[in-house]
Amino acid sequence: MEINNVSFEDYAKADYQELIRLWEDIHLGGATRGDTHEIISDSIRIGGKLIVVKEISGRIIGSSWITTDKRRNYIHHFGIREEYRGTGLAQKLLEISLEFSRRSGLQIKLEVHRDNIKAVRLYERYKFKYLGDYLVYIIRNYDQT
Repeated sequence: MEINNVSFEDYAKADYQELIRLWEDIHLGGATRGDTHEIISDSIRIGGKLIVVKEISGRIIGSSWITTDKRRNYIHHFGIREEYRGTGLAQKLLEISLEFSRRSGLQIKLEVHRDNIKAVRLYERYKFKYLGDYLVYIIRNYDQT
């Protein structure tokens, strides 16, 4: 796959439907998980960033959503479409994400599934450190508790 014909852009409202398709296709999230345009916009307004990777045709093939609690930044929904994996796009996207966070002066944190060995290796290569045996819990819908 050619990576010279891609762009790294800030999220725009017009990207929303295509972005949701990407996230659903590569199992990163979607509207059913609370990933609405309003939530994305609010996270950007308070200091976050959502980077989308696009083919020249405009098709979104990757993303990195950085949110902040003003103590640290968090990378969410970081991924590249399967057919573009192994091309260097993930490294470039991570470098752009880290530069954004570096300029903010905040720590940066992410979660990755332990079986996602390629992603674990990428993050370790960029000096992310394993935090230990933390368990991750979530309530997605208060009506179901």
